[in-house]
Amino acid sequence: MKPNTILAALMLLSGSTQVWAAPAPVSEAANNPSPGSIEQRIEQLERMMKTRNLLQIELQQQLNLLQDEVSQVRGVTEEQSYKLEKVLQRQRELYQEIENRVSKVYEQSNTAPAAVSPVDASQALSNDLSENEAYDRAVALIMQDKRYDAAIPEFQSFLTTFPNSVYIPNAHYWLGQLLSIKNDDNNALVHFKKVVEQFPDSNKRPDAMLKLGALYEKLEKTDLAKQILNTLISEYPSTTAAKLATERLAKI
Repeated sequence: MKPNTILAALMLLSGSTQVWAAPAPVSEAANNPSPGSIEQRIEQLERMMKTRNLLQIELQQQLNLLQDEVSQVRGVTEEQSYKLEKVLQRQRELYQEIENRVSKVYEQSNTAPAAVSPVDASQALSNDLSENEAYDRAVALIMQDKRYDAAIPEFQSFLTTFPNSVYIPNAHYWLGQLLSIKNDDNNALVHFKKVVEQFPDSNKRPDAMLKLGALYEKLEKTDLAKQILNTLISEYPSTTAAKLATERLAKI
């Protein structure tokens, strides 16, 4: 064989060996990652999981604290509501107690007439009594002497003698009360209506409205009873009379 041919064959064999020994393409290396890179990714995922778990624990703790605070606030609110309801209940009880005492004493006076000294209408007021003295005397017959029958002509005489008195709405209210106790409902209505319709600034007006509602209900005038009680609640929402009106409406 010629020397040039042998040299060419050797060079060909040498080039083929270099081709087979060449490194793998980049894409192949990416598809076959080394063990070290997988471990790093696992460690990174573990760290992320731990961080997320810690955040969840922290959020749960904050939520628990908020729930505790809400429970405390709710407890304080319920306690205050309970105390307020007790106060209102006590007011209602006192109001009812006054009504019961007046009715009871009047009933006792009817069953024991000897204990009551009759008062003639002409003796109700003397000519030398001042306006204040006349009113105080009429009220004293109710509050001190418990002489309810005698108080009626006293107040009637007061209305006639002092028609412009500042005590006129009070006198009408007391007459309404006394006549209502005697079951003289129609005349009681007249006096209560005068307080409501003619004296809008009187402090007796909300109580007179409550009495009107009760009398209308007693007389089976349900629509009028509801109307006056709703007006009372609307115009005097924070009064004891309004609270009692609400309870009465619920039963009508």
